[in-house]
Amino acid sequence: MKFIEKFFNKYEHLFLEGGKYEKYHPAYMAMYTFMFTPDETTKKGAHIRDAVDLKRIMFTVVLALIPATLFGMWNVGHQYFLQAGVEASNFDQFMYGFWKVLPMIIVSYVVGLGIEFYFAILRGHAVNEGYLVSGLLIPLIMPVTIPLWILAVSVAFAVVIGKEVFGGTGMNIVNPALIARAFAFFAYPTFMSGNEVWIPKPEKADAYSGETILGALGQGREVAASAYDMFIGTIPGSIGETSVLMILIGAALLLLTRVASWRIMLSGFLGATVMALIFNYFGSNELMKFPWWQHLLVGGLAFGVVFMATDPVTAAQTRRGKWIYGFLIGMFAIMIRVFNPAYPEGVMLAILLMNVVAPTIDYYVVQGNIKKRMKRLQKTA
Repeated sequence: MKFIEKFFNKYEHLFLEGGKYEKYHPAYMAMYTFMFTPDETTKKGAHIRDAVDLKRIMFTVVLALIPATLFGMWNVGHQYFLQAGVEASNFDQFMYGFWKVLPMIIVSYVVGLGIEFYFAILRGHAVNEGYLVSGLLIPLIMPVTIPLWILAVSVAFAVVIGKEVFGGTGMNIVNPALIARAFAFFAYPTFMSGNEVWIPKPEKADAYSGETILGALGQGREVAASAYDMFIGTIPGSIGETSVLMILIGAALLLLTRVASWRIMLSGFLGATVMALIFNYFGSNELMKFPWWQHLLVGGLAFGVVFMATDPVTAAQTRRGKWIYGFLIGMFAIMIRVFNPAYPEGVMLAILLMNVVAPTIDYYVVQGNIKKRMKRLQKTA
């Protein structure tokens, strides 16, 4: 790595003040700090010395997404060969999915980071690391069959409208990855829903079905998949959302490193459980009668609660607010799923709704604490 550092140092003067490419200094520093730790030292003013920074937090989340990503690649191949009726090894299934998913990840990062670099150069500030996570999240919550140009347009919309117009990383009010999915869902619905978007069509198949569990339940049919299949993830669905096991492995890393809030995760699943139990009691259709604990295993619920509801920028900030925020996400996700089968992935809309409401929740929690302290003060006066 020493020769790479020498290469950067050789051309550094061109990007410094007065250099030929001075205005591209943010792009230069973004690439340098991605490869190496900055050697800048704080010399004055109040500061905190800590090994944890935004880049390391984002990298931790990316690591937590790796299990779901790798399994998603394998499952894409598994579902394809299953529909084609062809025997294939686990390696062949993984490699098929790998070459389907990799272009999506590349397009997501190229388009997203390209826009991030443009705005950083335009505004003259450092490139933010926030898109390191969004760049991987967006492909994982999309169908594998989505055209790459739609993915590119969705990424551009999410970064520009969902993030940069508010000032960039740390300023957005809604999750950029979910904005990308919502844009694709409403702008190009035929590529985001139905029975044939979740699995690549086998070459010699005239008709095939990649129907999801929630899709079947929404049509009033019982599901053939076992609870084991739902938990492991050998079912059709978005690339990274099918395996609850892989998602829980990622959740464990986020919790051990304290990157994500366990309160939001736990309350999210509690809210979904309560709502599902209510529907089970009053069950009148297949979605309402679907066992409450199986509601937690299907769709994007687990993925959304673990990786997107816990986004520290758009989530509630107060301790009590996190409990309320997560609980309502779980409740609304199941409510939307059951009441409107046209939107089986209710967790997407639930999180976007609560992203907008989160500041209000925090406001009333803070105001409630102020009133309690004022009452205690009056009693002691």
